[in-house]
Amino acid sequence: MNILILGSGGREHSLAWAIKQNPKCDRLLVAPGNAGIAAIAECADINILDGGAVATFAEENAIDFVVVGPEAPLAAGVADRLRAAGLSVFGPSQDAAQLEASKSFTKAICDAAGAPTAAYAHFTDAEAARAYIRKQGAPIVVKADGLAAGKGVIVAMSEDEALSAIDDMFDGSFGDAGAEVVIEEFMEGEEASFFVLCDGKTILPIGTAQDHKRAYDGDTGPNTGGMGAYSPAPVMTDEITRKALTEIVEPTMAEMAKRGTPFQGVLFCGLMIQNGQPRLVEYNVRFGDPECQVLMMRLGGQVLDLLQACADGRLQECQVNWADDYALTIVMASKGYPGTYEKGTVIERLDQQPEDSSHMVFHAGTTEKQGKITATGGRVLNIAARGTTLAEAHERAYAMAQSIVWDAGFYRSDIGWRAL
Repeated sequence: MNILILGSGGREHSLAWAIKQNPKCDRLLVAPGNAGIAAIAECADINILDGGAVATFAEENAIDFVVVGPEAPLAAGVADRLRAAGLSVFGPSQDAAQLEASKSFTKAICDAAGAPTAAYAHFTDAEAARAYIRKQGAPIVVKADGLAAGKGVIVAMSEDEALSAIDDMFDGSFGDAGAEVVIEEFMEGEEASFFVLCDGKTILPIGTAQDHKRAYDGDTGPNTGGMGAYSPAPVMTDEITRKALTEIVEPTMAEMAKRGTPFQGVLFCGLMIQNGQPRLVEYNVRFGDPECQVLMMRLGGQVLDLLQACADGRLQECQVNWADDYALTIVMASKGYPGTYEKGTVIERLDQQPEDSSHMVFHAGTTEKQGKITATGGRVLNIAARGTTLAEAHERAYAMAQSIVWDAGFYRSDIGWRAL
């Protein structure tokens, strides 16, 4: 088969790495890709937000299956355009992608489905939003309604911080995403990520993980797209997983189907767990980044079969084969991230890192220049390892991270601390 993956981050590198292990994969193309992906697949420079351009490229390259990695092409309707061209596609329709693209849409779905989530209010006017915050007090959560690359959420511990978040969102700091805001109650507990595949009818759980959102050790500093993750998440017991499925995921999927917009793809459920009860923090309509990297380390080549079955409506025939193992990934980011950072710095000793089923460096924001790997993004590398225990995966990942030479980068030294 000829397979095309859309995207350029660590998530897409890990998807490419896993898919390539499946003997059904003959030719693998990634658009636009990055320096790490270029070592295992052909990279193509096309505009992945232009469904027509992607469809033409797929036709020219006799593509059999398309995997859409990031959220932006899904929200732009690229999957719909490809399906209209007769292609087999993994990823939801534009209508179903609203579960991530619009926080207020998700809240309305949760209301209709009776799914437990935070109390909220939706605003298009800054003064009304400020008045609501003054009335509710802090801590409180302020979210840009649209897509903001994982950064449009402010967990405000003071009223001043919440008010300043409103100022930022309505003054254009988050682009179009912040023209509307959702303000939610602050939920306490432990966060976890729960991933399920859905083909519009059948739901298949494919793993749990725990992410680390804050930039610095001890869960301090600003929120980021994620600084590391591990899988499985011990907080997701069988009972909590069952509750998440029956109380949150199944009613949501039923409501989407009832509205004529069945969901087909991966549903990433961000959960808050307190006293054995899961509540929904948010939905994403694609694999999390960096959670995808630890899931791919554990799933390997079977991922292609699962994604294809999901795209073809055959999930009821599938089961996930899990090894009794753990995976952990550390994000190496440019100093200054999630704020401003220098681009073009050189990373050394990457070619000396082990690459096998238990060790892998996934590239997120890299470019190759004159034979050297340079950092071109905020989150740049994902150092991933697998082990029979979480402690072993942790030890392997940190040994690799410590041997990479990159003065302009930083990483957290405490990924996995909750479970360890």
